[in-house]
Amino acid sequence: MNNTLFIHDRFAEFYKENASIIKPPSKISQREFGFFTFKKDIVIRHKGFLNVKDLRNYVKQIIPSHAYYSAAYYETPEESMEKKGWLGADLYFDIDADHIPTKCRKIHDTWKCKKCGFQGRGIAPAECPICSGRGFEERKWPCEICLESAKYEAIKLLDFLIDDFGFSHHEIQVSFSGHRGYHIQVESEKIRELDSSARKEIVDYITGTGLNPIYHGLQGTPRGRHVTSGPHMDEPGWRGRIARGTHEFLLSIRKEDLEDLSLKKKLIDEIISRREEILRSWEKEGPWSLIRGAGVETWKKIIGKAIESQSAIIDTVVTTDIHRLIRLPYTLHGKTGWLKTPIPAEKIEEFDPLSSAIAFKRGEATIYVEEAPEFRIGEETFGPYKNIKVELPLAAAIFLLCKDAAKVVD
Repeated sequence: MNNTLFIHDRFAEFYKENASIIKPPSKISQREFGFFTFKKDIVIRHKGFLNVKDLRNYVKQIIPSHAYYSAAYYETPEESMEKKGWLGADLYFDIDADHIPTKCRKIHDTWKCKKCGFQGRGIAPAECPICSGRGFEERKWPCEICLESAKYEAIKLLDFLIDDFGFSHHEIQVSFSGHRGYHIQVESEKIRELDSSARKEIVDYITGTGLNPIYHGLQGTPRGRHVTSGPHMDEPGWRGRIARGTHEFLLSIRKEDLEDLSLKKKLIDEIISRREEILRSWEKEGPWSLIRGAGVETWKKIIGKAIESQSAIIDTVVTTDIHRLIRLPYTLHGKTGWLKTPIPAEKIEEFDPLSSAIAFKRGEATIYVEEAPEFRIGEETFGPYKNIKVELPLAAAIFLLCKDAAKVVD
């Protein structure tokens, strides 16, 4: 039996028993649905359903490798894009470990040049160092460090949505994506009809793009040689974020960090030698006017690090796309065999995707693993493996097969 057929059959068994847990979107009749199938190059788009029963029956019928629905609402979802009649869209965010510079990627992610076969670890280069080819086969693995990093960004994003934008918990849906990240969706009349440009403004705010500290409390003398005041940690919005991020940066500051900002040696020595005094100053007015030789431009460099730490890393293209298809909750992800799993926003910190998003609870399978790093499923840790035949719990076997790192042994 080949891998694709084996995975298809296991997905079919899952949906036969569990299609009832598939969570439909609100206003289901106004949503477009799309599906990737296990048949090569066959993608189904522009599907519509009047009710959840029809949707679940269709999933059981076609057995998709991926199932999606539109963030948008349409008058006639089954028409071609130009004839659908756009009515609005939810505000949607995708946080993926792919966009987060975690050090673990150099350990578990691999790439292979399609032209010459040269291989490497970490992020694929722009071109192959051997043949200058630009096409690569990449294998990206979700590990606990990746997933925790994505969760941290999701928590920061939730803070923006609740504290800065004023959305309530019942307007926000949080889900584990089923692979390497989290999805956050806002359903609210307040944002439903925003166009792409307006959504770009939201993206820029959350990512701190183009943020000028001068407009957020940083004040200096006319020529900017001295700073007279700055934002406080208890202020709302980006003022407070700048102050808290700056405090966080200075709390663990190293000489190398300041050198990376191209600060002068004398100024670096001043900051390092007076660090304790600088930190104590946050109890009053902050350190903005305390450091000799630190003018507006110097503080802008330091604040840049604060903005970097306080902003949320999101896929900006996803949020500005008003026709985006998004993964259907409680369906299987074709790259892992895990479930897209909704989470109450207030419980995201305690959520463990490697336990709660596992779909296949029973059974075993014998596979031949070419190469795989160590990974965890539930309470068990597996691997690393290389060129070995192993019998594994079905969830672990499906995961490796979906990653194309193993083959089914008949």
